[in-house]
Amino acid sequence: MPDATERSFVTRSGLVIRGEAWGDPTAPPVLLVHGGGQTRMSWGRTAAELAERGWYAIAYDQRGHGGSDRSPDASYDVGRFAEDLADVIAGCDRPPVVVGASLGGLAGLLVGGEIDAPPMAALVLVDITPRQETAGVARIVDFMLDRAVEGYSSLDEAAEAIAAYQPHRARPTDHAGLRKNLRLDPDGRWRWHWDPELFNQGSGLRSASVHGRFTAAASQLRLPVLLVRGRLSDLVSPETAQEFLDAVPHARFVDVSDAGHMVAGDRNDRFTDAVADFLGTLLDAPGTSVPRTPT
Repeated sequence: MPDATERSFVTRSGLVIRGEAWGDPTAPPVLLVHGGGQTRMSWGRTAAELAERGWYAIAYDQRGHGGSDRSPDASYDVGRFAEDLADVIAGCDRPPVVVGASLGGLAGLLVGGEIDAPPMAALVLVDITPRQETAGVARIVDFMLDRAVEGYSSLDEAAEAIAAYQPHRARPTDHAGLRKNLRLDPDGRWRWHWDPELFNQGSGLRSASVHGRFTAAASQLRLPVLLVRGRLSDLVSPETAQEFLDAVPHARFVDVSDAGHMVAGDRNDRFTDAVADFLGTLLDAPGTSVPRTPT
């Protein structure tokens, strides 16, 4: 596995966005943008695998997550994440492919179809569409807020909560991955590595539930697009996937079996292969065997 190097970017609002990069800096860049409540660690081996396949992969923590700065005024509406993404793109030597999961995908939608920003080479949406299933959104938000302030007494307790939330996923044999996504605070409690203000009523992620803005942005996409859905997802249904494909007729589509909303974490091998195959079509002749009809 190639070694990672630290990368950082400063946004227009002065926040420092921190991440890591794998591969040759002169290779075509790919930005991996995680979902709400996650960190750059959520991509598993994907960044390293893409680097081994000839890409310069950068995974960063979004504002309020992981090692990146928190917003001092709790400004966490999706537009702010899109502006940050535009600033990170501006820090790349050439237009990157943006691979965005959930919140990261919504930010990519706004940059690609709405915000005046440096161009992207392509956009990969990971289990996110302009309209999401209400029940799936509620389940995710409930899980994230359940222990946002209180935290967990141990990693074992956190693992139990995750197992109940994601019963389809095999429980890991150790807590190495979990340790990267939680922090041990001075009071001895383990808490998720993100700002609890992410879901504030004034300017938080609750605005993501208003899908009209994202639908309008999707209709303006002119760059190559891939939608990756987890077949077990309760956030993106076959119906909402088809709505997106109807709005973006040139988009490609792949359904990853045995995966839910956290596609990269559930089936990292299949997810990485799907993304790598799509990236290969950007460098080679047009045409792909990826089906466009949700099943």
